[in-house]
This record gives sequence, C-alpha cells and structure tokens, in this order.
Amino acid sequence: MSYAFARRAVAALCLATLFAPAAQAGDVTFAIKNSHPNAMRVELYSQDRDYVWPGDNQDYYLNDGETKSIPLSCNDGESICYGAWVDGDEGTYWGVGPGNKEQCDDCCYTCSGGETEEIDLVP
Repeated sequence: MSYAFARRAVAALCLATLFAPAAQAGDVTFAIKNSHPNAMRVELYSQDRDYVWPGDNQDYYLNDGETKSIPLSCNDGESICYGAWVDGDEGTYWGVGPGNKEQCDDCCYTCSGGETEEIDLVP
C-alpha cells in the first residue's frame, strides 16, 4: 500500500468520524406518585439501548404517599419505561417491573423534553 493511499484512507476515516450522526442529548422528568400503603422502589429503563436510571445497582425509593420528580438526561427520541415494585416484594409491580422483565401498555415515554403526567401507582 502506498503512503499517499494510506494518508487518504486515514483522512477519509477522520472525516467520516467527524460527520457521523451523534445521539442528540435530551431530557425528560418522570413524575411518580406512590399511592400504595407500602414503600416502593422504581427504576427507569431505556428500550433503545442497554441503560437504566439511576444505574449502578441503585433505585429510586418512594415512601408511601410520596411523589417524586425524577429528571433524566437521555437521547432525544429514546423510549423510556418505568418499573416499580413494593419494597421487599418484587411480585407486586407496576410498569415493566423490576429488571425490565414485564410487558406494559402505557408505561413508556419518549425523551423529548418536559415532564410526564403524574404517574400514580395505586394498589
């Protein structure tokens, strides 16, 4: 391979990397209310990539009756679903449940700015 060809190839690769489409940063705030008589835990799961909020084997904790606003930085247009469960009872869950293992009809939101309506987790 000639030196000139190698230089052109490297330059083309650099340009391709420079102009490659990058994920646009976005945000959304989840408003979640715990109307269950027990405390619960909540995680938020991307449906478009392997990502969970808050991550690092942590979760959001809501006391009974507590409402929490959870702001997320996410990729614009990304689908995010909530999973909630009673603290100490993963069999009682809402949304996609613990670990994003269940199906849901109306527990996902799009990262496009703003805030979700209040998600009321009732028994």
